[in-house]
Amino acid sequence: MHGFRAIAFRANIRETNSYCRVIVKYGARGEWGMPTGPVPLFLAPMAGVTDLAYRLLASECGADFTMTEFTAASGLSRKEAKSWLKMDSHPREHPFIPQIFGGDENEMVSTVRMLQDRADIIDINFGCPAPKVCRNNAGAALLKNPDRVVHLVRSCIQASNIPISVKMRLGTGSGPDTALEISKRLENEGVIRVCVHGRTLRQRYSGIADWSSIRQIVDSVSIPVIANGDVIDSRTAVDCLESTGAAGLMIGRAAIGRPMIFHEIKRDLGWTNENPPWDSEDVVVARRWCWERYLQICSEVYGVKGSKNSKRHAVSFTKGLPGASSMRVALHRAKNHEDLGEMVSEYLRELEEDTIAA
Repeated sequence: MHGFRAIAFRANIRETNSYCRVIVKYGARGEWGMPTGPVPLFLAPMAGVTDLAYRLLASECGADFTMTEFTAASGLSRKEAKSWLKMDSHPREHPFIPQIFGGDENEMVSTVRMLQDRADIIDINFGCPAPKVCRNNAGAALLKNPDRVVHLVRSCIQASNIPISVKMRLGTGSGPDTALEISKRLENEGVIRVCVHGRTLRQRYSGIADWSSIRQIVDSVSIPVIANGDVIDSRTAVDCLESTGAAGLMIGRAAIGRPMIFHEIKRDLGWTNENPPWDSEDVVVARRWCWERYLQICSEVYGVKGSKNSKRHAVSFTKGLPGASSMRVALHRAKNHEDLGEMVSEYLRELEEDTIAA
């Protein structure tokens, strides 16, 4: 299983014994090494964003792969309820990919063993630049020591009966980048793919993603390399694919409050001729449909308590729209999940009516 190589673009799910085996196929490469057909689009794992309801919504909007919020192995291995809530999934979520991070090998191995019966793939994070993560020698901080990264991943692979993938940055920014060396070595260890964010730990989210460095990795390994960083629309998606030759694209910040970005990219690049579920080109109509669908899914998977991330999503879904600042102030008056949902829905309905009237 771990020697598996993905070679086309669609994801086919087959029941194999007690778990789903995920077969990822990527498009063939043409001149210049750029994929000649559609490539999979990934929703990046983001704390406070990629809860179960948002992942299901993103899938309905065209995302091919989603991942959980990145979650500490320390909490999962100790069976902390707050951490395990992030591991909730749903029968519609295929494949289910939890993302974990940590610097303690025993905790990571223990977490992999606990997750493997419920997950289809486990993704290991070496990309988080958050100071509270890096201070504990986890996330992107581990990139300063390729030997340690490889040893940790090797131990996880040996403990797992399902595939392991890895997400990383180019390096720490203090010294030479290490992602190329690490990617080569992890291919030999048996990871099924690597995702590379084209920035260093030191950069965090500043500057411009270095797609040329991702290209070097693509040209040096045979496993799929997913490019991450600065893909915000269909134009940048094309530019990134041309520059990197990547087997897929991961979208993070540009998908916050804009899950429809996945459909927009596929539509603009001719990868789909299906109408979106919101059946309109209008931005406000699309956002309203996505917001109200998010609320429906929240009710389905969380019940009356709603999602702990609802307020953050409410802010994101209204960002950049007329009157959004006043709307965000008003959100503080919401007494509960239902009030919050209705306030945003009413705001978006009024904007939609104003657009039609104009």
